[in-house]
Amino acid sequence: MLKDITLGQFFPGKTVIHRLDPRTKLLVLILYIVTLFLAKSYVSYALVLAFLVMVTLLGHIPFKAMTRGLKPMLIFIIFTAVLNLFYTKGGRLLFEWKFIHIYSEGVRTAFFMVLRILLLICGTFLLTYTTSPIALTDALERLLSPLKKLHVPVHELAMMMCIALRFIPTLIEETDKIISAQKARGADFETGNLLRRAKALVPILVPLFVSAFRRADELATAMECRCYHGGEGRTRLKILRFASLDYLAFFIGLVLLAAVIVLRHFGL
Repeated sequence: MLKDITLGQFFPGKTVIHRLDPRTKLLVLILYIVTLFLAKSYVSYALVLAFLVMVTLLGHIPFKAMTRGLKPMLIFIIFTAVLNLFYTKGGRLLFEWKFIHIYSEGVRTAFFMVLRILLLICGTFLLTYTTSPIALTDALERLLSPLKKLHVPVHELAMMMCIALRFIPTLIEETDKIISAQKARGADFETGNLLRRAKALVPILVPLFVSAFRRADELATAMECRCYHGGEGRTRLKILRFASLDYLAFFIGLVLLAAVIVLRHFGL
């Protein structure tokens, strides 16, 4: 299950999506999320799904990586679907048994909610799959630069967010190694009640925290050795500049948002 978590991974490439300015990708992702929450019909969700498939194909991202990354979220998705299925009333009564009542509106709401979560997760995956952590740091800092006038440490916040994102795959790999080592020593993480399973996690969490702090200390030492002193006066190897392709991508995102708003207005 841990190996299925792909958030934070980066697939290098030279595709159209990879060549986009990271600021464009962040802005288009925001438009995509807004569009997704405004979608209320099958046609709207079909448009969003078509947009997601188009971006995935243009970025040459394997669908297997997308589906593998969804596996750890299945429990959360199923739980959300069940809540909406049983607690949403309206429409025709489809099933009734004791205190359980399932209505047609509940089925529709559960279906749209699951679809929305899946599309939201996949869209976020595409951003990390096609954008390096360094590019994400620069993009976040440039987009949040107006907050510097309010004395907000924008560079430090962007750096912390991207370092945390970058170390997700590393910590997952480390956790998998610790679990394998503890199982080789006879540890059992799958049997017993909830309290016993929680106690069995202690031999995993302690070395994991020690490893995380050690890596953080090594990273801090490496940054100091390279004379890192924050964002003031720093130069960049790659200067971010918008190109015609970026304007086209942003325009497509706006068209998608406008189309969903129009469909919502006409109830389609």
